[in-house]
Amino acid sequence: MQATWCTYPRAIGAHVGWEASDRRRPAGTAASGRNRCGGGGFAIKLDGISALTSPAVIAAFEGWNDAGEAASTAAALLSAAWDARVIGEIDPEDYYDFQVTRPVIEVADGHTRRLSWPTTRLALASPAGLGRDLIVVHGIEPNMRWRGFCRELVDGFAELGAELVILIGALLADSPHTRPVPVTVSASDEKMVAALQIEPVDYQGATGIVGVLQDMCATAGLPAVSLWAAVPHYVAQPPSPKATLALLRGVEDILDAPLPLGDLPEEARAWERGVDELAEQDSEVAEYVRALEEAKDATDLPEASGDAIAREFERYLRRRGDRGEHGGR
Repeated sequence: MQATWCTYPRAIGAHVGWEASDRRRPAGTAASGRNRCGGGGFAIKLDGISALTSPAVIAAFEGWNDAGEAASTAAALLSAAWDARVIGEIDPEDYYDFQVTRPVIEVADGHTRRLSWPTTRLALASPAGLGRDLIVVHGIEPNMRWRGFCRELVDGFAELGAELVILIGALLADSPHTRPVPVTVSASDEKMVAALQIEPVDYQGATGIVGVLQDMCATAGLPAVSLWAAVPHYVAQPPSPKATLALLRGVEDILDAPLPLGDLPEEARAWERGVDELAEQDSEVAEYVRALEEAKDATDLPEASGDAIAREFERYLRRRGDRGEHGGR
């Protein structure tokens, strides 16, 4: 099944058919405490999980899909802000080459405290006021057996009753750091494209685990959408808070709910000011950035006068309403 690539011109809300509801999904058989999915190394710990409310998945993977670590940082921020607890992980033995993606050892005061293996983990969050449970997937792109890896994740999503999978990634692009970070969206089918009111664009080329997982979700009949932020290639080193912020705002649009951004907006502004200062010290870089700005402005002028403004205004109203309900933050 081929995904449809698109760029959203305006806010996309939960009215597309995945909105939070009173319907509760069983999360598996809690009696045994564990439930194995996919016939392999994937195990979901079900202790204390009797039912989930309209669960949605937000997933990010380190590696090729994560320019500037923008996507993995977004997943980590959400997990921390929501105090998400790990409910399952993939056995790394079958999917990672430990000479390429090495385990990490922690030594303190001369004593070995912990050995951490590279893997992909699922964490459960129940944010107040959101009306649905969220499963945050934070992993590392596997080194081998991608189809088996994705099958285990899709089986796990199905076992948890997931209604929607949101995949986030970041790529390097000829994009000026002084302009809004472009975010392209890929929906799993034409019906979703129409529901999200997004404008299709064409793409043919290499993909990472994000693209493969989205395809396998679609094949299994699980609605999936991916968001890709364009990180300026001349400032590719992490962190990239402006791209992370753009991804989280895109997720906000899909869920039609505000996310905990914390200090990220200010960090994004500070990052942009820092890159401005560096560019001013090199005339060739400054000239290159101006050329990118001119090209970007010429392309985005129609949107800037309409849909982009409408999208930002809807975000403002959504966040203002959230502050009113929860007394600010």
